[in-house]
Amino acid sequence: MREAVQKNRVAPAMERRAAIPFAEAFTVWLRIALLSFGGPAGQIAIMHRLLVEEKKWLSEERFLHALNFCMLLPGPEAQQLTIYAGWLTHRILGGIVAGILFVLPGAAAIMVLSWVYASFGNTGYVEALFFGLKAAVLAIVLQAVVKIGKKALQNRIMIAISGCSFLAIFVFSVPFPVIILTAAAIGYLGGQLGLSAFERKAGEGGEEELNPAGYHPGVMGLVKTTLVILILWLTPSALLLGLAGPENVFTDISLFFSKMAVVTFGGAYAVLAYVAQAAVGEFGWLRPGEMLDGLGMAETTPGPLIMVTQFVGFMGAYRDPGSFSPLTAGMLGGLLTTWVTFVPCFLWIFLGAPYVETLRRNTALSAALATITAAVVGVILNLAVWFALHVLFEDVEIWKAGPLALEVPALQSFDPTAGLLSALALIAVFRLKLGMAPLILLAALTGVGLNAFAA
Repeated sequence: MREAVQKNRVAPAMERRAAIPFAEAFTVWLRIALLSFGGPAGQIAIMHRLLVEEKKWLSEERFLHALNFCMLLPGPEAQQLTIYAGWLTHRILGGIVAGILFVLPGAAAIMVLSWVYASFGNTGYVEALFFGLKAAVLAIVLQAVVKIGKKALQNRIMIAISGCSFLAIFVFSVPFPVIILTAAAIGYLGGQLGLSAFERKAGEGGEEELNPAGYHPGVMGLVKTTLVILILWLTPSALLLGLAGPENVFTDISLFFSKMAVVTFGGAYAVLAYVAQAAVGEFGWLRPGEMLDGLGMAETTPGPLIMVTQFVGFMGAYRDPGSFSPLTAGMLGGLLTTWVTFVPCFLWIFLGAPYVETLRRNTALSAALATITAAVVGVILNLAVWFALHVLFEDVEIWKAGPLALEVPALQSFDPTAGLLSALALIAVFRLKLGMAPLILLAALTGVGLNAFAA
């Protein structure tokens, strides 16, 4: 009897999952990977556009539910969200393919640019190449904030929570997990008191049911998955520590970035200061100012912003090559960094996603989830403002006064060309309703043309 019930539970899931051909999903993950410019804000916006609006594979509620979970994890939230979406469509295989594709274009681009940087110096021409692209991504980001906000912020209480979330992270630099836990507590309390502002139907908007809440791989399935990923993740570090010893640049790279993958919460922006301080002050892998050059590479190429760590690993090994040639050592150091940074992301998702999915049907937690969603909208707005400041102004400084830590642009560094392109991109998106692919293509061609004209 139990077996029959289990078959009846799983069979519909298989039928629904089969409705999305794997080949089609592969092309979507590849599109996301190739268009994932603009840091976490841009990448979340692009995924929202493709998965929620165009393909309608995920409802608004389900997308935000997954995003809430991914933003609580250590490491790059955008890649983890892609793995989660891939897992929803085709389980473990889908998550692996989506996660690898998301990283691959950026890893290849950063590797080439690191080689050029180490051999010939600054790669400022790359920023010129993608100059127009940034304007298009900014428009897509702002569109995503507006659309997600309209659906997630249904009353004044939720709008206020979103606003407080934005101020907390943008003005006071409150860690993201603190914001989310506070929002969850407020939502749970509001739900317990029966306040109408926090009411929400459990599982609302999840009609597509790519992965029903009843599905679970079982304890043994989770144990096997955990062991495989842990072995893949930790084997390089163990071998390097045993064969090369602790006093070796590759061992340092492996152990440092493995630790970083576990302890750094709050997304890419929270990680960068931690990495920069260690890379320059503790290990001497980079010279002062070089972290900004690496960040420029990561910002102007597809893939996670945290891909800047590959540049750090490349330069660290390049300057201490041991028995290798400098460029060979740099390539090995960069690849090692990328491996130990991103492999853990698969572990967090494959372990947590089955349990997180069950929360979508738990009415007791629905009010807390709704409030978390409102807080996440404020965090996405923070990412959008951060990105806009760095697109429109060449110099942005941190102004501090007591608990306040505000990013303030140098007004004289405003780039009028970037401003004009951004304004045109906003008109194309909000008034002309131009599609994402034509917008990005036109913006990139415009940027290249302007750069050629200025030269």
